[in-house]
Amino acid sequence: MRHQTDVVIIGGGSVGICSAHYLLETGRKVTVLEKGEICSGSSYGNAGLIVPSHSVPLAAPGVISKGLRWMLDPESPFYIKPRLNLELASWLWKFHAACAEKQMLRSIPVIRDLNLASLRLFDELASIQDLDFGYQKKGHLAVYRTPEGLAGGVEEAHLLSQNGVQTEVLTPEELQKLDPAVHYNTIGAVYFPQDAHLIPDRFVKELAQHAQSRGADLRPNTEVLGFETTSGRIHTIQTTRGEFTANQIILASGSWSPGVVKTLGLNLPIQPAKGYSITFKRPPICPTIPASLAESKVAVTPMGDNLRFAGTLELAGLDLSINNRRVRAILNAVPRYLPALDPNSLEQLEIWRGLRPCTPDGLPFLGRSEAFENLIVAAGHAMIGISLGPITGKLVSQLVARKPPQIDLAPLCIERFA
Repeated sequence: MRHQTDVVIIGGGSVGICSAHYLLETGRKVTVLEKGEICSGSSYGNAGLIVPSHSVPLAAPGVISKGLRWMLDPESPFYIKPRLNLELASWLWKFHAACAEKQMLRSIPVIRDLNLASLRLFDELASIQDLDFGYQKKGHLAVYRTPEGLAGGVEEAHLLSQNGVQTEVLTPEELQKLDPAVHYNTIGAVYFPQDAHLIPDRFVKELAQHAQSRGADLRPNTEVLGFETTSGRIHTIQTTRGEFTANQIILASGSWSPGVVKTLGLNLPIQPAKGYSITFKRPPICPTIPASLAESKVAVTPMGDNLRFAGTLELAGLDLSINNRRVRAILNAVPRYLPALDPNSLEQLEIWRGLRPCTPDGLPFLGRSEAFENLIVAAGHAMIGISLGPITGKLVSQLVARKPPQIDLAPLCIERFA
């Protein structure tokens, strides 16, 4: 059976659903194809952070040397699973080249502008009637236990301040006043007042239901198998649930994006980076402001009735197995910073893992394909897919309408590594 629509979006996570929302605002007829359930990937169990504070790309000076110390330790915040893989080797070579100060300084304003624009759109989305996704603007803390860690955090805060991101360096006493609900074992912290947080799966699922009520055709459990093309256009999408034709096609499949378009001869250097979260019932003693336990790279996010710990970056391919040592490493870090918060005494609700799509330079791919003029790629958002979901969706709607995008997309060109 063949289905006809204006726009097909491949991927039902944060980016795909936000794209559907903004395309519907322009009057487009939209179909979303998702190989699993809506919001079943990395949009589901992440830390739920909206983070102008995370405007420094993953590829930055010093990351390589730190990564070399960590990479063979399966309990470290960063881990590469040893394997012979040419795509991984090529990605690491490009990542190494991107870890230059000049490249980082070019990337920071790009990520900052995307984050701040997305933050404004979250304010608008939170005001939609019947849309409640636990959105709170309480800022975000980076908490440090070591002089070396704090010095690095203050240096990064200074860099972000120079680029228009608000930061405040706090003493332990100032931190205690800011969030008196808990006691941190810390020598200092950095506070980012512009940051916000939400319940990520609720955000994506409620926005998806809202889009469906306005006419979006959501197709879960519909996997893309291939394409038929003619003269630089995709005219048919072959799936496990029939064929689809559309004037415009949006690729928003996260870590699975390279595999989806491989038959088209497109090369997207995206590596899946596995991350974990452990969600507990919210205890009586609990932070009210989301925090990063900085040296351990663990995020702590209060989410309504729940409390979530999230962390690690594991380059292991499309591997969704759970490594219990890495789960324990996240949980073991918590009481070192929050002595009154022992995960062993909390009511555990869920252990989750997901694959965050990482590009070599830390910038997403967002733009129209040079090879296929009706294909737009919106993928590679790494750990900030939730944070950048709304602005990515807005920009996708502008690309589909062939209007000038509100943010310069040249640094996000999908052929930049060709």
